[in-house]
Amino acid sequence: MLIVSCLLTFGFYTASYMRIPVVPLYARSLGAATSLVGIINAIFFMTAGCLSVPMGIVSDRLGREPTVTLGIFVAAVTSFLLVFTRTPYQIIPVYFLFGVGLSAYGPTMMSYVADVSPVTHLGRAYGWYTTSLYTGMSIGPAVGGFVADRFSYTAVFVFSGVVMIILCIFLLLFLPSLSTLKKPELPLKDCKSRFAPLRNRSLWACWLATLGLCSGLGMFITFVPLHARDRAIQLSSIGLIFMCQGVANAISRIPFGYWSDKTADRRRLVVGGIVLTSLSLAGIGFSKVLWHFVLAASALGLGLALAFTSVGALIAVVAPPEDRGLAMGGYNTCIYLGIMASSMAMGWVIEKTGYLTSFSLSAVTVLGAGVVFVLLFGRGTRVQIRSKPGKVMD
Repeated sequence: MLIVSCLLTFGFYTASYMRIPVVPLYARSLGAATSLVGIINAIFFMTAGCLSVPMGIVSDRLGREPTVTLGIFVAAVTSFLLVFTRTPYQIIPVYFLFGVGLSAYGPTMMSYVADVSPVTHLGRAYGWYTTSLYTGMSIGPAVGGFVADRFSYTAVFVFSGVVMIILCIFLLLFLPSLSTLKKPELPLKDCKSRFAPLRNRSLWACWLATLGLCSGLGMFITFVPLHARDRAIQLSSIGLIFMCQGVANAISRIPFGYWSDKTADRRRLVVGGIVLTSLSLAGIGFSKVLWHFVLAASALGLGLALAFTSVGALIAVVAPPEDRGLAMGGYNTCIYLGIMASSMAMGWVIEKTGYLTSFSLSAVTVLGAGVVFVLLFGRGTRVQIRSKPGKVMD
């Protein structure tokens, strides 16, 4: 079941992230200013963020399979709709729908991985799952950049949509076998349990750390294509920058997952990942040539992998199983809202101060999230940090 989840997730994020570095450049080709490019991405991430918790609750109460099906179908439709856009403002409603698709898919599959994994193997399970996710994220931009360079922007959107349709067929053939999971015992109308995790301080610590980390990720996703282009780097090489970040992020997830299961305190790995992410963002601001971008992007991938592998495992431990979809929905909300905040706000900062100041400010924001995580986690909540048999720490 985990293998099927990984394969489906790899395909989904490959097809989705083919568009990520292309749409900002496509919007600019249609006459969008830098600030409008940021708003377009922000609309997508705001939608995905606001709907992740409701979609997580839906998956808890109505099942994982229909929620995942909805996510892939909506994402496929938006790929084809992008072909027919003729102004930057037409991209906004399409990206709104794309956010709906991501909000349905992300929390549901993360919850499913926790459902099928024992607590002693949560770190490595998320290591394998997120490796498939970030491998898709790394290959997608490279494929998208190649197709756009050789053919056109619209060819990228068509290719992405076709892959999504194939995934829907794969889902119908294999995902029904995953529906053997035990159904939730609580009815949909039971709101008391549904919102109990919102009083969990350790869960909030994980969410806020995720929010800070993803504000830095949003800077990378939205503005590195423009920053690199202004440094006279070719479009295909911009895809390479994204690929290096994604590959470093992906290949390190499995060893970091095993490390997370073995360590006495997963919080240390989260803090280490936050520090490395912050330093990498500052390095991107100083980057002038391709190898600068590649080195900083690779370090960014390592930092994000180190932090997020343990954050996912910690959330699965501190949240009750019957509300795991809600907890993972909140996690995905923080991912998208963090990326959205950078996309929306930093475009104007870049126009006023430049890339160096903006990426440095993003680095400071990530460090601040790390301080909040350290201060907040564990207060008022007893939580197993290490899941190694025979030795449990609170």
